[in-house]
Amino acid sequence: MKRLITLIRHAKSDWSHPELSDFDRPLNSRGARDAPFMGEILKKRNIGFDLLLSSPAQRAITTARTICEEVGYPEEKIEQNRDLYLASASEIINIVHSVDNSYERIAVVCHNPGLTILANVLGSLRVDNMPTCSIIIFETDIDSWESLKPGSCRIIDFLFPKRFKT
Repeated sequence: MKRLITLIRHAKSDWSHPELSDFDRPLNSRGARDAPFMGEILKKRNIGFDLLLSSPAQRAITTARTICEEVGYPEEKIEQNRDLYLASASEIINIVHSVDNSYERIAVVCHNPGLTILANVLGSLRVDNMPTCSIIIFETDIDSWESLKPGSCRIIDFLFPKRFKT
């Protein structure tokens, strides 16, 4: 069975309010522009999700909601998971291991450095940093999400805003 896992780094956040905690930082104007743009790219490429997991941090959940609006995924079906906030690659894998196997296409919206490390270990991709609002789509032949492990995926695409803007 072919399964897809889509890794999405949150869009660019706003650092202009030092009184806000890291968790509460919103998107800045570039992030607010990039998130719907990248959602449109996913829609044009017919990349959808059966399940979307998101960090509940403001910048991540806003990115998730915006992308879902563009691809037609119901916002109320976003599963927020506090453990995705600043999760390591192994913590993200452990969260994916608990996903119900009825879902064939999942997306995870969270943070660096864990997300970039995970992208590098899942397949043959080698990237120093997933830029903000970047999306990496992997395909895997695993029978269950519990079988997801380093090296078990093939990269389908690496999408990021600057790739499409001149």
